[in-house]
Amino acid sequence: MIARYREFLPVTDSTPIVSLGEGGTPLIFSPRLSAIVGRDCEVYLKYEGLNPTCSFKDRGMTVAVSKAKENGAAALICASTGNTSASAAAYAARAGLRCVVVLPAGKIASGKLVQAFAYGARVLAIDGNFDDALVIVRKLGERADFAIVNSINPDRIAGQMTAAFEIVDDLGDAPNLHLLPLGNAGNLTAHWAGYREYQRAGKSTTLPAMIGFQAAGAAPIFHGRVIENPETVASAIRIGNPASWKSASQAVTDSKGAVDIVTDDEILAAQRWLARNEGIFVEPASAAPIAGLMKCCNADRAPAYSFAKLPEGSRIVCTVTGHGLKDPEIAAGHSVSLETIAANEEAVLLAIGS
Repeated sequence: MIARYREFLPVTDSTPIVSLGEGGTPLIFSPRLSAIVGRDCEVYLKYEGLNPTCSFKDRGMTVAVSKAKENGAAALICASTGNTSASAAAYAARAGLRCVVVLPAGKIASGKLVQAFAYGARVLAIDGNFDDALVIVRKLGERADFAIVNSINPDRIAGQMTAAFEIVDDLGDAPNLHLLPLGNAGNLTAHWAGYREYQRAGKSTTLPAMIGFQAAGAAPIFHGRVIENPETVASAIRIGNPASWKSASQAVTDSKGAVDIVTDDEILAAQRWLARNEGIFVEPASAAPIAGLMKCCNADRAPAYSFAKLPEGSRIVCTVTGHGLKDPEIAAGHSVSLETIAANEEAVLLAIGS
């Protein structure tokens, strides 16, 4: 990824590149979501769950860890709701660096937590939420031996811009709209920066409206106030005081986009819908923009950005940020229990109703 977009990234010939083959994720056309929007609009899904640690975090991490190694850091440190910890731990292992993860106790999906342990990170659970963890990490990051690899690190944002580059390269220009889940808000910030950078370089002619979706129980940007105890089934966006709040809000304003909310029930329904109708399994947070797209199509639900007057033939990209196996308990909890039947043809036909 760095090799492909080196001219846009803060690396030099002397930067020791730490890579696991990230980037190059598919931009998948969604015929059924396109039909829901109508008016010959095209909806595409940027499936970031196919990065090495199964989330979009790897894009920024390759740059952040490469720069940390170049700058002589002895260890990486991050606060995390899960995906950052997995990515930081993997890239630290690749770089031969220590990794320390500070996370809220009992609030991390097992698929993410097991990755951090597997990659050898020192994982510390605190009696608090993500925002509390980030306060601690900011303080420890003042030490010379630690490199913070959260999205407050500009190298992380620089790496995450590459998703926007890839989208433009695949489509031939920027989409009309780009929908994302909105948690710590670094990803929306990075995409907007990427689109603007590519336009300045003459590689695209337009810029998309950026639309971010927060969970109803963790929606500080939507409500315009810090949420002290954010709650949502979508653990990756369970954040009450986003680190990139200001920059993301500016991106939304500059792009003439919007911030909206979706409920946990809507998120889980969208997660199931996407798996069963398009064959794409994502973690709950990744389903937020899918739930949001469906909300935007229904004027009766008073969406913050209505599709009622969306120009015919518009192209819409939804970023789905993480693989569904990151949070297996959520999907398992809504699955039908497995039935054991006799080992013969008649029993199988009976069970399937044939």
